[in-house]
Amino acid sequence: MQYGIAFAPLVPTLILWIAIAAIVVIAALLLLGRSRGAAVRVAALALIVLALANPSFTRENREPLSSVVAVVVDKSPSQNFGDRAKETLQAQQALVDSLKKIRGIEVRVVEAGQADGETDGTHLFGALSSALSDVPVDRVGGAFLITDGRVHDIPASASALGFQAPLHALITGRKDERDRRIAISAAPRFGIVGQTQTITYRLDDQGVTGEHANIVIRRDGEVIGERTLQSGQTSSVDVDIKHAGPNIVEIEASPLENELTPINNRAVVSIDGVRDKLRVLLVSGEPHSGERTWRNLLKSDPSVDLVHFTILRPPEKQDGTPINELSLIAFPTRELFQQKINDFQLIIFDRYARQGVLPVAYFDNIARYVRAGGAVLVSAGPDYASTTSIWRTPLDSVLPAEPVGVTEKPFYAELSDAGKRHPVTRGLAGSDSQPPLWSRFFRTVDTRNAVTPPVMTGADGKPLLLLSRFGEGRVALLLSDHIWLWARGYEGGGPHLDLLRRISHWLMKEPDLDEEALRLQVQGHDLEVIRQTMADNVTPVTVTSPSGAARELTLTAGEPGEWRGTIPANELGLWQATDGTLKALINVGPTNPKEFSEVTSTTDTLKPLAEATGGDARRVMDGSSLALPRIVPVRSSSMFHGEGWMGVRMRDASVVRGVGVLPVFAGLIGLLLLLGAFAATWLREGR
Repeated sequence: MQYGIAFAPLVPTLILWIAIAAIVVIAALLLLGRSRGAAVRVAALALIVLALANPSFTRENREPLSSVVAVVVDKSPSQNFGDRAKETLQAQQALVDSLKKIRGIEVRVVEAGQADGETDGTHLFGALSSALSDVPVDRVGGAFLITDGRVHDIPASASALGFQAPLHALITGRKDERDRRIAISAAPRFGIVGQTQTITYRLDDQGVTGEHANIVIRRDGEVIGERTLQSGQTSSVDVDIKHAGPNIVEIEASPLENELTPINNRAVVSIDGVRDKLRVLLVSGEPHSGERTWRNLLKSDPSVDLVHFTILRPPEKQDGTPINELSLIAFPTRELFQQKINDFQLIIFDRYARQGVLPVAYFDNIARYVRAGGAVLVSAGPDYASTTSIWRTPLDSVLPAEPVGVTEKPFYAELSDAGKRHPVTRGLAGSDSQPPLWSRFFRTVDTRNAVTPPVMTGADGKPLLLLSRFGEGRVALLLSDHIWLWARGYEGGGPHLDLLRRISHWLMKEPDLDEEALRLQVQGHDLEVIRQTMADNVTPVTVTSPSGAARELTLTAGEPGEWRGTIPANELGLWQATDGTLKALINVGPTNPKEFSEVTSTTDTLKPLAEATGGDARRVMDGSSLALPRIVPVRSSSMFHGEGWMGVRMRDASVVRGVGVLPVFAGLIGLLLLLGAFAATWLREGR
């Protein structure tokens, strides 16, 4: 219950102040002039002005409000190391029980820091602000954080908290924790395919000194180096960028005895491989209608450096024309097929036959080039089935099929069962109709003894396109020279650009076009596992999260040749998947999440902020037992902690439930006061 006086003037405020000023002047004149009855007259005038001010006695019924104390519980992955989860639960129960015993305290418990696959690090203060967002500042009694001390959104100053009350931190874990980690000092984000990039890293051991560790370096899961480092030592490694797209490099240290967790013993660097100019050698055996199709395709790709030769005058041609009158250049066979053959990523033979231009020994060089990782594409016409066919050279050891003749009849190119599954031909525009929505071809080279099933078929179901592997290299055999009809728009044309580009990129080992592959990709909050295969079924895939938790995932059939499965991507870091044969890696979020960069518990990170608010940061465990300080209510102090205790600020906030008002000059009381004042004045004047 609170009492007071309130004023509700009956006249405007300006008039009231003028009246007060006039009374002050009159009172001064009366008192200075020693006029008889001056005091009574002044009192009467003052009552008149007071009546104009309309005073009232007030009585407020107030209900005290509780002080709100927030308890933020850290549920981040690092809280699962050691016994921290158990310690957190014990500390939470004991703290909430202690707070509830204090009269006038409202406790709000909020859990924060859970892994969601998006947030990098442990963010507790955002959760604290949300928990107190609807609480007035004068009701906040304090906040407690139960955490391991590794918090990554600590405000720069106490004023940024948004309240004036103590902040306390209760730290889980032990002082003597040991841990080992690999810290990346410098790493590139991009690299040219075929070149090397340097990664600099450091071995950090916490809790020990002078220890040695065996370091293993992997690129895309393959071991590329090993070495030994001492604690605190910095080293670097040169990594070859093997392919376009992410090249994932893992640097892993051997475990430290009795360390907290081995999760951060491994650091990950993702280097995006960027292809420089791809060098392609195109050799056309003779001018023909489809020659320009290949040239236009390759010249339109800015990433391709094309070298194109067309045989216009074979050596055996003798027509009497003097050499000095020919606008021709000699074919640099030795330079191209012996000295610089390995500079090309792809060699294309377009209707090429043996004409005495290339010695037989050079075909043997090309076969070795393929087995060592090179690529050859043969666009065959009648030349492939002739007596001068390149099949009748040492190149036959890497060609997918033997020619036996030529069929001249119109037909629609169609996808075979294998072609419907192969990434090179799957989903070609127009392939889902019967007949396909593209123009006909009129010639097929007949073959036998194909080493792989065709992905496209021609007349009478005969092979039209063969994609094969030999050693480390790849070979494509297109058994018709009429694909230029698609390019010219004959009968509506066909998807020649898409098909030829896919064939070229498959030959140059584009990972997305591999027929047997395991891939991972992030879709929103989920991780999608994709198994590309030519087989009828696939085995389950084991997916391992950054924290080391493994889960077996059964894939379901999607498009032909593709099997898919999805799991929540609720952790940041390197995810791995394997089916026992293939392995896939993907990094979700930052390459080295803050959550696992430093995992030893500490009071140092939160102590400055806590002390700035009058609070403190302490460990909750004393040996093997819980050592939670006493919780004490404090009303007026700037210090909220001491030996064995922590305080919360008790607020005096209240809410008005009812108000009583008694006007002084209303009714009979006011009338009597004014009449009494005039009567007193009259009596004094009458003496």
